[in-house]
Amino acid sequence: MTDPQYIRNFCIVAHIDHGKSTLADRLIEKAKIVDARNYHEQMTDSMDIERERGITIKSQAVTIPYTANDGNKYLLNFVDTPGHVDFSYEVSRAIASCEGALLLVDASQGIESQTLSNMYLALEHNLEILPVINKIDLPAADIPGVKKQIEHDLGLDPEIAVPVSAKTGAGVDELFEAIVKRIPPPIGRADGPLQALIFDSHYDSYRGVVIHIRVFSGRLKSGQTIHFMNTEGEYKVEETGIFILKLSPSEELTAGDVGYIIAGIKTIEDVRVGDTITSADKPCDKPLPGFREVKPVVFSSIYPVDSNEYEELHDAIDKLKLNDASLTWEKDSSVALGHGFRCGFLGLLHLEVVQERLEREFDQSVIFTAPSVEYRITLRSGEVIMCDNPANYPDEGKIDSAEEPYIRASIITPTEYLGNIMSLCVEKRGIQTGMQYLDEKRVEMIYEMPLAEVLFDFYDRMKSVSRGYASFDYDLIGFRPTDLVKIDILINGKSVDALSQLCYRANAYNKARHVCGQLKDEITRQQFKIAIQGAIGSQIIARETVNALRKDVLAKCYGGDITRKRKLLEKQKEGKKRLKMVGDVELPQSAFLSVLKTKDN
Repeated sequence: MTDPQYIRNFCIVAHIDHGKSTLADRLIEKAKIVDARNYHEQMTDSMDIERERGITIKSQAVTIPYTANDGNKYLLNFVDTPGHVDFSYEVSRAIASCEGALLLVDASQGIESQTLSNMYLALEHNLEILPVINKIDLPAADIPGVKKQIEHDLGLDPEIAVPVSAKTGAGVDELFEAIVKRIPPPIGRADGPLQALIFDSHYDSYRGVVIHIRVFSGRLKSGQTIHFMNTEGEYKVEETGIFILKLSPSEELTAGDVGYIIAGIKTIEDVRVGDTITSADKPCDKPLPGFREVKPVVFSSIYPVDSNEYEELHDAIDKLKLNDASLTWEKDSSVALGHGFRCGFLGLLHLEVVQERLEREFDQSVIFTAPSVEYRITLRSGEVIMCDNPANYPDEGKIDSAEEPYIRASIITPTEYLGNIMSLCVEKRGIQTGMQYLDEKRVEMIYEMPLAEVLFDFYDRMKSVSRGYASFDYDLIGFRPTDLVKIDILINGKSVDALSQLCYRANAYNKARHVCGQLKDEITRQQFKIAIQGAIGSQIIARETVNALRKDVLAKCYGGDITRKRKLLEKQKEGKKRLKMVGDVELPQSAFLSVLKTKDN
């Protein structure tokens, strides 16, 4: 058992792509907890998608033994956190399990929006913040400029900032010493009642759910019966241990330790991130603060390309859910696409990751419908319903009012792109509520805007109008009134339910035209004309026509009287009328995908 004064618990927080996982690699490499033969880049990123995209999706914890210059042996527990705004709740729980945070700032990019939001999150939990300036080996690195930003934007002492290069390893030894000196040891009595925070979990197919915990007080060992304070579950602990990249069993976990427990839990839904574990015999007075249910904000339906593969897709989503507790799903069906699943996601990145994992890990060919947010609809009867699926949208006559979720967006951009960003935000129905110049070159803008406007192409367009320099972070602020309509897409007069969308009324005309235009390019020509229409109720607001293939029936008719030719053409005309009556239009998979494309793609 390690004395708590020789334990340091810290996390690494930063904006996307500022080098968290690379710095974690250097810390692991310097501590020599993995031999050279098994070492690889991005040690803490376990999924192929994480490595390829350079993002962290699942937070990882690692315990690093370190002998400091003062001769004492320390245990450094660090938690690598996701950088994307979709996973902000996981970041908040990881931060709550630590006493200190390394705030990583890119020496060439400077402070960006998520750097600020993550710092405020760390301050809310009273963490000691140690600024670290990364990527000092880059030619564009501006260390004095970043130090000024640390002092001006963050209000931190720039003199304690540690310059490092996570790529080359320069400055990592100094960082280890700074962690030991600056980050306080954990407080908490080992002889007190058990109080431990769940900050993550993962599923092991042989052993069930492995729960990642931080013990704040008391002791935890195998054979003990534990109680989950928010979900009311009781389990018997089978194994306790710490993370040294792999699971390393230990006799017990005491106050100040970060580790794992295995208690024979079969489904990951029984374990909620942010819950408090206590002893069933001597429980603590109250749970640790900050727990909340993670609610999905983006919804989309998933259908197999081949309807015969429905069962395989069901199994794949079930297995994926074992490792991703934030994914929600229920059964769904569509006239056009057959049986499928209506899924809820934390954001668009989460949706993309799930789609990619289904295709790669489970070899599924799937169609995703257009993503939607959850609207709050008040009916004339006074009943309030939540609607995220256009298929469940009530009749216009029954609706009294509708509300949509709004976000508060924080955008940091160089001043030369200010006009472009403002135009984009106004186009997306944003209302500016704040603006401040961080220095001569950078400005922070606060906008309140509908979440639905951010779903499709906002992020991509913001990056293109600012040449990649603007950064974006947001949080949900509740529901506000909106003028909502349902756009139906008709093909040859038949509504295709999988293409229906809920939309703000003023944008409905452009949205319907865009969808009809995309479908016109995707639907193959037939022997008859195909009408593609966008409609609100019975009113047609957009139309495109796929012209008929014209077979040359006059090819065999050389010479002779005009009446012979006319007779053949009339006969063809009759045949086409009949074709149109019995002919069904086949929609290719690409037609459903094309609807998701933006105008610029």
